Amino acid sequence: MRTRDVVGAAGLAGVAALFIAAFTRMPAAGSGSHVYRDLVLPVGFREVTPNLVSSINFDLRALDTLGEETIVAAAVVGTLALLQPPEKEPETDGTGYVLPAVKLAGFLLLPVSVLLGIDIVVHGHLTPGGGFQGGVVLATGWHLLYLSGSYRALARLRPIDWCEYAEASATGLYVVTGLLGLALGGSFLANVLPLGQFGSLLSSGTVPVLSVLIGIEVAAGFVVLLSRFFVHGLEEQ
Repeated sequence: MRTRDVVGAAGLAGVAALFIAAFTRMPAAGSGSHVYRDLVLPVGFREVTPNLVSSINFDLRALDTLGEETIVAAAVVGTLALLQPPEKEPETDGTGYVLPAVKLAGFLLLPVSVLLGIDIVVHGHLTPGGGFQGGVVLATGWHLLYLSGSYRALARLRPIDWCEYAEASATGLYVVTGLLGLALGGSFLANVLPLGQFGSLLSSGTVPVLSVLIGIEVAAGFVVLLSRFFVHGLEEQ
């Protein structure tokens, strides 16, 4: 066997051992015992975060979320490096014939989708949602311009340069927030801002701040990614 086969087999064996240990120690299905839930629930109430998923993502495991955010940023950078921009925008709209009813529905749903995405991001610490989900809704809503109108309409109204700056800034500010927690709370990404009142918009400390930063990063990153895919896809038509 080659060296890489030996290393790969050792890695697979290690992962398999971890999976076996995890599954054999899981609580029985339907049982009332759930160690992780019992640990998370008090912390969510302590940090005044009704949405426990956001409490996990942006408080208990905020460092993991930084890693996920970095993956999105790396995907954007890699795509921009591999798919170089063409000398000029494609002349085709790329959508073909679109039914008038589809156009009307798209134009009507566009502002609704944008408002919904903002609401999901801003209220992520209170209700189901958060930065990742809201960011995807925002990016998807923006591209209704392409589905209901034309690519040229999307290209005119799509702030690519601002999206690139916003994505990089949001990623950097996430790290700055973590350093603020390290300076004031003694640990990276510690929740050091005022917690406020349970259920209010201005509450949960750094949780909504990180949620908004993730929403900006995901929305801007997806817009930049899709812009480069659109350009090269339409160029081949």
